[in-house]
Amino acid sequence: MTYHAVTTEPPGDTPSRRFALSLPGALRRVKPDVIHATAVPKHVLAAKTASKLARAPLVVDWYESPPETAGNASKSLRMAARSPDGVITPSETVKTRVRELGADEADVRVIPNSIDTDAIREARIVEGADIVYSRRLDEDANVESLFLALAELRGMGWNAVIIGDGPEREGYERQAADLRIDDRVEFTGAQPVEKRIPVFRGAHVYVQTARREAFPTDLLRALACGCSGVVEYHVESSAHELVEQEDRTFRTTSEQELTEALRSAAGLPHMTENEEFDRYDDDPVLERYLDCYRDMQDSFGFF
Repeated sequence: MTYHAVTTEPPGDTPSRRFALSLPGALRRVKPDVIHATAVPKHVLAAKTASKLARAPLVVDWYESPPETAGNASKSLRMAARSPDGVITPSETVKTRVRELGADEADVRVIPNSIDTDAIREARIVEGADIVYSRRLDEDANVESLFLALAELRGMGWNAVIIGDGPEREGYERQAADLRIDDRVEFTGAQPVEKRIPVFRGAHVYVQTARREAFPTDLLRALACGCSGVVEYHVESSAHELVEQEDRTFRTTSEQELTEALRSAAGLPHMTENEEFDRYDDDPVLERYLDCYRDMQDSFGFF
């Protein structure tokens, strides 16, 4: 991979006008076969101009669900959804949002995040956590749903691990104490993936209750590690997509269902890997990207 600087300005949260103006010329000089951009409206529109000059198709990686609804989305966001030759989303949930912004159904394809299945099989097993949750602990984490369910299961012999850090961590620690389950809940803080995987392999159940998730990569890792998956359904989360057609998984829509799912999951046999999720390995997912590029090139050249 070769990096080419477009401007000398330091990176920032807001794309600069200079970057957008300089991008078409920079891309034309490197003569790309395909242009792959992220879903920043200024970048997408500049890359579209470059696409015409360089005679190369534009593919946009649209990862997050847009915060605006279709009814109040900005004009530039709508143009960013409609302008590319192809749009890649990590889930059907995000695909639906992009289509609501005006993208053509035929131009949007779902390619999930990938995982390293070899790393999972080679990882050691850390025992001790019956139930594990991992995510940034922000306002969308919704760990309280898990805690309320666990409080209903005090009579069962379980231990839970919460992996992650964020602005709501102290609040969740107080909730665990208020529910009198803090002696059975461990907060580990943020951990690198090489430390999370051994915990997943040793755990029995992975719980996903977050209200917003473009693609729950840690849920996927945990399922590949053999965990049973319990997912609480939310409109802005794609987590349910991973468990709809899978064994050893449960989809819930209420606190009572979540409690019963945890009870049922406890009765399933323990596993440390699940080959059903090998299709999400890095190599097959990479091939899906390459297929997308080839299709975009063929369509672009034809028309």
